[in-house]
Amino acid sequence: MKYEKTKEVLNQLVADLSQFSVVIHQTHWYMRGPEFLTLHPLMDDYMDEINDQLDVISERLITLDGAPYSTLKEFAENTGIPDEKGTFSRTIPERMEILVKGYRYLADLYQKGIEISGDEGDDSTQDIFIANKTDIEKKVWMIQAKLGKAPELDPEYVTH
Repeated sequence: MKYEKTKEVLNQLVADLSQFSVVIHQTHWYMRGPEFLTLHPLMDDYMDEINDQLDVISERLITLDGAPYSTLKEFAENTGIPDEKGTFSRTIPERMEILVKGYRYLADLYQKGIEISGDEGDDSTQDIFIANKTDIEKKVWMIQAKLGKAPELDPEYVTH
């Protein structure tokens, strides 16, 4: 079948983007502290961006004659992003670290997709993966800057 491995990455992204949207939503609901009024509405923007990516990824999978996961059970069984019960005990920096970890995971998955779709000759999907990875890397940079850190996308060149 055509683009079989690309479709696998697309469906992995369906599960992971769905899960990560919930992780961001948890941050949105459970954060407390002096930055609440600024960060609470920002999490809406983050969720919107992830949900936009999810829609594009799912529609591309359907375009390639694939079938995206579409149930909570499928998302939970297939995601690589950890799940944890919400709690008010986490600080805002801890919540931001969780987001960075999730964004890094997605960037790595997009990179895998870039390579696989390139090998399979699916330039259109590769273009989607490249654009989304670029957006994700920018989020890593911005959250890391908020935490007073370098983006740390290139482990060979890390300055604090």
